[in-house]
Amino acid sequence: MDKNNIVLIGMPGVGKSTIGVILAKVLGYKFIDTDLIIQEKEQKLLSQIIAESGVDGFIKIEDRINSELKADKSVIATGGSVIYGENAMKNLKSIGKVIYLKQDFDSIQKRVQNIKGRGVALKDNQTFEELYNERAILYEKYADITIEEGSMDIEETLKALLEKL
Repeated sequence: MDKNNIVLIGMPGVGKSTIGVILAKVLGYKFIDTDLIIQEKEQKLLSQIIAESGVDGFIKIEDRINSELKADKSVIATGGSVIYGENAMKNLKSIGKVIYLKQDFDSIQKRVQNIKGRGVALKDNQTFEELYNERAILYEKYADITIEEGSMDIEETLKALLEKL
């Protein structure tokens, strides 16, 4: 299998799914949302999986499903916690280019209002900002390309992404 996929990583609210769909159309690729695949395979919403299995249990499930993912000419939007799964990231890096959609904390906090409803893997007593800081290091570690979104809108982010591919 070629490394002909594009894997989008980043915090919830950076636009992985939104940009992923448009990018897939522009490139003539398929679009895969790994959160939807997890929900489909587990027959539960992400928020239910986290409630029942805890954050660590959810991360194990996410790691297993993403480590088995096979794709060809696809844009893959991952869940924000995918970077906790070493097997998942090894697989994703082997099948595609990993693109980190980077946004500052304040912008993300404005965009993500319903953390629990979105199925964000937040540990007990962990603030959203602590989660952001913890994950940012891992996103940087795994990224082949980083797109600094700043004040860019979706079109501008997409343009920047296409230029770097």
